[in-house]
Amino acid sequence: MPRYFVDPDISKAQTITTDFYTSSAVFEECKEKIFANTWQFIGSEELVEESGSVYPFILLENYLDEPLLLANDKDNRLNVLSNVCTHRGNLVADRACTANKLKCRYHGRVFGLDGQFISMPEFKEVKDFPTERDNLTQLSLFKWSKWLFTTVNPQYSSEVFFKDMMERVSWMPLDKFRFDPSLSKVFNVKTNWALYCENYLEGFHIPFVHAELNTVIDFGEYTTELFFPYSSLQIGMAKTSDDCFDLPATSPEYGKNIGAYYFWVFPNMMFNFYPWGLSVNVVEPTAVDACRVSFYSYVWDELKLNRGAGAGLDKVEMEDEEIVENVQRGIRSRFYNYGRYSVTREQGTHHFHRILAQFMNK
Repeated sequence: MPRYFVDPDISKAQTITTDFYTSSAVFEECKEKIFANTWQFIGSEELVEESGSVYPFILLENYLDEPLLLANDKDNRLNVLSNVCTHRGNLVADRACTANKLKCRYHGRVFGLDGQFISMPEFKEVKDFPTERDNLTQLSLFKWSKWLFTTVNPQYSSEVFFKDMMERVSWMPLDKFRFDPSLSKVFNVKTNWALYCENYLEGFHIPFVHAELNTVIDFGEYTTELFFPYSSLQIGMAKTSDDCFDLPATSPEYGKNIGAYYFWVFPNMMFNFYPWGLSVNVVEPTAVDACRVSFYSYVWDELKLNRGAGAGLDKVEMEDEEIVENVQRGIRSRFYNYGRYSVTREQGTHHFHRILAQFMNK
């Protein structure tokens, strides 16, 4: 029997056991088995719009905690590089800047914006130098429209995570979406990262938790589509024709009142498309019982802000946080070990648990 087993038949399946959310050892194991092997959100190309732009960042700070940098080189190619000098391990770039090369402030080692070693003072006597190991490690970069993603350990192609979502919204003018920092926020939530994702992956709780959202979303028409292997989509149908997408004839939902597309990409990314634009939500583990949720907002049509399913997102977030923090308290109980799934309403959560078991059992 594998360590984690979730029956593929949702009508028979039991949820993943609670040690996944309470064990510090499991939390550490997820770091390498799940997060190091999957694609993670960096941001959008606005971070390094000009040639010579350098943007240092920490990938999943306080978890993977990997120092990286994004650089736009002289040929306007984007590169994701290790931000750790190959001499003595100093951080090469400590702030966003514009430069034609990267120079370590510790001992003066110089690299190109593609990570290639250029020069190093006082190293003439060093034998067999430089080698490939003296270059900054270059990581894989996936670019979808203006959004950028990377992976520490490229085990899977980006296609198996993003293809279905990209095809479904290919009609949208994504190049017109503009980052709005005033609408972008960070929330610290006292719950395991996976519990937060589970809550997102089912609309079952909407009538019970989100009273205002339930007035604009038609719960009876709420649907979930599973994309195998690593993503899914929930569609929020609006109760009226107001505040909906103007869908092209090529859309599978043409003629329907679509108020929101909720895409999820394993393990921790949500892409919420509303008539006003996109909210990218990234769930970052910080402790076995805590996570940081970052909202990145990209506006397409300002006139549609604060309307329909895309309105009141902060209130929806507070309502979700109250629930998932209570769940984190509850699953510590000696009287609870697993639950069952609603066949009609919890397909997304069942799908998520199946993927967790797949990665953790390797």
